[in-house]
Amino acid sequence: MRDYLLILFIFSVKLNCQAQSTNVEDFIPKGYVLYEKVFGDLNNDNQEDCILIIKGTSKDNFEINRFDEVVDRNRRGIIILFKNESDYQKITENLSCFSSENEDGGVYYAPELSFDVKKGNLIIHYSHGRYGFWSYTFRYQDSKFKLIGYDETNGGAIINGQTSINFLTKKKLVRENINEDAEGNDEVFKETWSKIKIDKLLNLSEIKNFDDLDMYNY
Repeated sequence: MRDYLLILFIFSVKLNCQAQSTNVEDFIPKGYVLYEKVFGDLNNDNQEDCILIIKGTSKDNFEINRFDEVVDRNRRGIIILFKNESDYQKITENLSCFSSENEDGGVYYAPELSFDVKKGNLIIHYSHGRYGFWSYTFRYQDSKFKLIGYDETNGGAIINGQTSINFLTKKKLVRENINEDAEGNDEVFKETWSKIKIDKLLNLSEIKNFDDLDMYNY
């Protein structure tokens, strides 16, 4: 029994050693390249954790768009590393949950994706010019990055409406502009609160495609 426990201990040590590095780019798997790096404290230990945005490199995903240009349609993913005193350790990853930055936006450009860390939370933000913006808020709890909030603004210079969902309190706020003559900064909002039904919080690692997330179901 002691020999068995010793073997398990050695294996665990080796596994942890493999999962740690002082160079954040060591965590990028084969077939991917670094797209962006974002730093911030995600577990409230006063260490600058690292968010790696990576991108696939498959030649099969290079296509000719409607302008006869060759574009890279490889999807993007995310790797989250926690900073220890001397190195980094991978906490979670999702290698293909974001579309390519070269997606076709139709008559308008495709939404622009950005990342930020605020108050210990990971913010995944999409901006879409005159159509508005939306964002997903993730918090590290129970050893997972879980979706705890969603915020959406419809409109650019003139805001037509806003939606905010708190998955922890299970409440949803909808703000609708009722000033039809609004010219910007003079909107008048009607607020409606409601309760949402949710069995469990969604994990970042489980999301196959952010484009398929339908927040109107709540």
